[in-house]
Amino acid sequence: MQQFVSAGNALLVATSSFWEGVDVRGDTLSLVIIDKLPFTSPDDPLLKARMEDCRLRGGDPFDEVQLPDAVITLKQGVGRLIRDADDRGVLVICDNRLVMRPYGATFLASLPPAPRTRDIARAVRFLSIPSAG
Repeated sequence: MQQFVSAGNALLVATSSFWEGVDVRGDTLSLVIIDKLPFTSPDDPLLKARMEDCRLRGGDPFDEVQLPDAVITLKQGVGRLIRDADDRGVLVICDNRLVMRPYGATFLASLPPAPRTRDIARAVRFLSIPSAG
């Protein structure tokens, strides 16, 4: 992590473990790309138990367990980008379920207010503008 910060123009490819406990402020981190929505694997034993408990109580395991967990995890990932008022950057979420599935609206509603676009050129222009800090 220290090499990434000191390089100034490095590319960091990270797994979900990067989403917790990492604090990179300023221009060092200006772009976060999330390849897919962070749903827990359906094979995860803890998730299976929680879903079964939800089912037994008459609930909807997707809406009451899987979706809320994934939303919280996404918010943690997004939180890596903007750490304080002086930070700025671009968030790219590549998973088309964000716009193609009804639950995508739940994810979008959980994110901080920010301009949204599907225009890559607009995002590149934003990144090319020097920050005030």
